[in-house]
Amino acid sequence: MEEEEEEVLCYLDRVLEEEEVFEYGDGDLEPITPLHRQFKGDIEKGLEMKKLVLSGFLASEEIYLNQLEALLLPIRPLKATVSTSQPVLSMSQIETIFYKIQDIFEIHKEFYDSLLPNIQQWDEKVTVGHLFQKLASQLGVYKAFVDNYKVALETAEKCSQANSQFQKISENLKVKCPKDSKDCTTTVSLEALLYKPIDRVTRSTLVLHDLLKHTPKDHPDFPLLQDALRISQNFLSSINEDIDPRRTAVTTPKGEARQLVKDGFLVEVSESSRKLRHVFLFTDLLLCAKLKKTAVGRHQQYECKWYIPLADLTFQTLDDCDPCHSIQVLPEHEIEEMKIKISVTKSEIQKEKKAPKGQSRVERLRKKMNEQESWLLLHSPTIPFRIHNKHGKSFLFLLSSDYERSEWRESIQKLQKKDLQACVLSSVELQVLTGSCFKLRTVHNIPVTSNKDDEETPGLYGFLHVIVHSALGFKESANLYCTLEVDSYGYFVSKAKTRVFRDTIEPQWNEEFEIELEGSQYLRILCYEKCYDKSMLNKDDNEIVDKIMGKGQVQLDPQTVQSKNWHKDVIEMNGIKVEFSMKFTSRDLSLKRTPSKKQSGVFGVKINVVTKRERSKVPYIVRQCIEEVEKRGIDEVGIYRISGVATDIQALKTAFDTNTKDILMMLSDMDINAIAGTLKLYFRELPEPLLTDRLYPAFMEGIALSDPAAKENCMMHLLRSLPDPNLMTFLTLLEHLKRVAEKEPINKMSLHNLATVFGPTLLRPSESESTKGQHITSASDIWSHDVMAQVQVLLYYLQHPPISFAELKRNTLYFSTDV
Repeated sequence: MEEEEEEVLCYLDRVLEEEEVFEYGDGDLEPITPLHRQFKGDIEKGLEMKKLVLSGFLASEEIYLNQLEALLLPIRPLKATVSTSQPVLSMSQIETIFYKIQDIFEIHKEFYDSLLPNIQQWDEKVTVGHLFQKLASQLGVYKAFVDNYKVALETAEKCSQANSQFQKISENLKVKCPKDSKDCTTTVSLEALLYKPIDRVTRSTLVLHDLLKHTPKDHPDFPLLQDALRISQNFLSSINEDIDPRRTAVTTPKGEARQLVKDGFLVEVSESSRKLRHVFLFTDLLLCAKLKKTAVGRHQQYECKWYIPLADLTFQTLDDCDPCHSIQVLPEHEIEEMKIKISVTKSEIQKEKKAPKGQSRVERLRKKMNEQESWLLLHSPTIPFRIHNKHGKSFLFLLSSDYERSEWRESIQKLQKKDLQACVLSSVELQVLTGSCFKLRTVHNIPVTSNKDDEETPGLYGFLHVIVHSALGFKESANLYCTLEVDSYGYFVSKAKTRVFRDTIEPQWNEEFEIELEGSQYLRILCYEKCYDKSMLNKDDNEIVDKIMGKGQVQLDPQTVQSKNWHKDVIEMNGIKVEFSMKFTSRDLSLKRTPSKKQSGVFGVKINVVTKRERSKVPYIVRQCIEEVEKRGIDEVGIYRISGVATDIQALKTAFDTNTKDILMMLSDMDINAIAGTLKLYFRELPEPLLTDRLYPAFMEGIALSDPAAKENCMMHLLRSLPDPNLMTFLTLLEHLKRVAEKEPINKMSLHNLATVFGPTLLRPSESESTKGQHITSASDIWSHDVMAQVQVLLYYLQHPPISFAELKRNTLYFSTDV
């Protein structure tokens, strides 16, 4: 295996190891009991699992109370010296440093004392939700503590420097160990203990996630825990990240604390190949590291590849970048094929888990999926992020979305506004900083699907309908548009784009899109100012030159979006508010074809009825949409992949259904993605697939044949078996899609991409046919079970030399088996 793929597997192994073996404890992660594995995924044991989560949390609460007690201990003697001739601290300093500690201790002591008997006398009727809800309702005390936190640290630091007695106290606070521990006390610094309350809210929030996961929805605890989680999450999002001293590593040359501001996994192009890196942005420098290969069980460490002081860091433009930094982009069909392989492997894992002796095979399949995902992780990103050391060399990262690139750039630029001095780290300082990265890191999981617990939400499969309404908050008139991104296999993909609303501060788009989701959990909206300067347009294909005005992200909560009604929301981004609505149709529902008795119009009407009425060989709607796409959409990036505006598609659907006289005028004025979307919708709404229900099982068998001659014979015979209108329409569409793929260097649509878009639409059988002889357990199973074969059928014909209707009908070689 190549070195860079081994690097990724090293990360994956570490992540999976962490997730399997550790649970919440104090500070560092602690091993959990084998019972965790015993009950994992077992619904009947859910409440037992809940008890285990609570027991672990109770143990960490005991440790937390001991830490708070250690903070309270010096207060009384310090106060006693205030009125003496040699006070250690003033009353004001004591109150500032130990602000709200007593209140926090009392809140948690009451919580601990109430929770303990519930765990000791555990049964299925025990409720604890009210305790967590009460704890969450008292977060106002934590808010006060957090607001004072920075001042408390600064005051403690000044007092330590001014008073050696206090310095000695603050460096040697004694914390009682848990009851069952051999040691009596441990020595901890005041600074470390003052951070504990901030860390505690994060840990409580994580525990609430786990408790909800193992609490049945009809249990009285469920709504109370949900409410507690909502309050905790809102509180966490309101805390300013700058107060996190866990991120402090070593001091900078100016004597200030160096803090970790942001970190994440990026793909670096180095020595002409892709390498996985963990990048750490500190307050004064950017450090690029890789995980060192260590023996199993050894403590993992990072190795520094390079660092740049922020004072020396600049962002490269394409005009002045190093020519050796060519962007390596794999053909998109290879990426799509790997996604399908991962889906299939995931389905196999689910099946084997239910098999009596499937555990050993599950482990092998997991390893296989890790390898597939490591490959995807390295090869998916294509958007360049170039940085340059003005006294040295340049570096190139590849990211998966413009959103990510903008976040990194903004974080660095925000720090660069401060008075930064260039720093040079000695080898010892660099070693200390790199060594601290493993504990400082905030991002543990690389963005791939196997890192998710099987019981966690697998994301949504189906179609997300989004209406982008309007935006407010722009200070100057501009040409504005929005793009929509959703995550797919850990990476974000651009799926839709609104029209440009010209010269306005209050754009009113009111455009609806239908976005296909593949296990997606997030929707991102990015707002851009359109650049019409021609000199700016000759940029790299992946480099967006339009200016990002704002960006925001929402979690796709299945319970919220899966209701039949539209859910309205607002994303706030840099002072801009974008209003949007969304609703979701699961793949199970969206895959259904509904039989139609409709005779008028063209949508939902049998193709032979339409062609007979029109006295045509191919429906008028198909011919007109193809002609318009070839006239002005063949160079459009993502044609047939990017969603058209739903209202435009509906307008075209109505026009074709009512045979409106000005339909040609409408087509020439309409956005090209809407025309492409109308063609796809026509095939999707046919009462039976273009390649027919009757032949569907034979297409599935034919594409699975290994012998090329047998496959050719079968696949051609199947085409001959289609009714004439179906065959003529299919061959017309086939030649059109080949012409689109010829422009792949410009439109980025390969034969495989087009097969992925159209395969399920042309082959997906009616509900009665699709479920015959199959046991489909979930929407993701449908995707991996059938779609891969449907894509392969269309791809076979797309890759085949031109097929003529006349020659096909003349050919008398018949496939021997009856269809």
